Amino acid sequence: MYQAIRPSRSQFINIRQQRYHVRSWGEYRPGTVPLVLVHGWMDVSASFQFVVDALRHDRFIIAPDWRGFGLTRALTAGPEVADYGPADHYLSPAEYLADLDFLLDALDAELGRGSGEAIDLVGHSMGGNVVMVYAGVRPQRVRRLVNLEGFGLPATRPAQAAGRYGQWIDQLKALERGELAMPRYDDPEGVAQRLIKTNPRLDPAKARWLAQHWSAQDGEGRWQLLGDAAHKVVNPQLYHADEVQAIWRFIQAPTLMVEASDDSLGRWFKRGEYRLEEFHQRLAAVPDCRRARVEDAGHMLHHDQPAAVAALIEEFLN
Repeated sequence: MYQAIRPSRSQFINIRQQRYHVRSWGEYRPGTVPLVLVHGWMDVSASFQFVVDALRHDRFIIAPDWRGFGLTRALTAGPEVADYGPADHYLSPAEYLADLDFLLDALDAELGRGSGEAIDLVGHSMGGNVVMVYAGVRPQRVRRLVNLEGFGLPATRPAQAAGRYGQWIDQLKALERGELAMPRYDDPEGVAQRLIKTNPRLDPAKARWLAQHWSAQDGEGRWQLLGDAAHKVVNPQLYHADEVQAIWRFIQAPTLMVEASDDSLGRWFKRGEYRLEEFHQRLAAVPDCRRARVEDAGHMLHHDQPAAVAALIEEFLN
């Protein structure tokens, strides 16, 4: 199994009716800029361990488990590992923006920093989408911004709204019937094999290490992925690409967009409704944006090539 070079510490912060789990590495030194890492959909904060281990220089780093992932629970949740609280809700993407802002407030207070001081911010996939919008909403709070494979979604049309709301209602009913439950496995090795199946490049030793953080044993002795099934429910609101670009225009931080050599969008949208070329056109809205590419990597590029990702991040932030 993989052995972490720089083990993390865990703490819990109560914000917005959530008991937020936050992982940290290194020690904060007054006058330095914290590095905040936010994970993607169906991922956890521990996912960044390999990149942290590959960094050449020590710095203070924090990474939260988003609400409904990892060890973050609603304050009303019960004792069961898989109990995230009420499961009949929809988790709006906008909630992550507020959660991040509240978390940074708590971080400033804990570290004795001035309220709203800037941080370096990195997000992967869904987390990449969140940090791009956050940097436009709170431009003064981000010194440097890195987006790892966060491409947003295909543009939508108003005519799709009725069908989307119907799909949302249907999925809420399926959630209530238990049809969207998270997968369970007989042991952590089963979780590791699932991770490898999803990402064939993943080293088995790293997969076994990740399995400890992606899952936990439930009351029946099986291993369940640590995610709220409500995350599987479609967003009832259409994705407005023009609105997102308008927000990006307010970003003040120099921005680095990091893509993997594999074309993730080509795999996800096989009918061509959203292509990498369109995303690159959207990036023109970001005032100061440069792009980088990681070879021999897929969407989980921070697992596939952590040294290359760490080098890009470190060079850009410095």
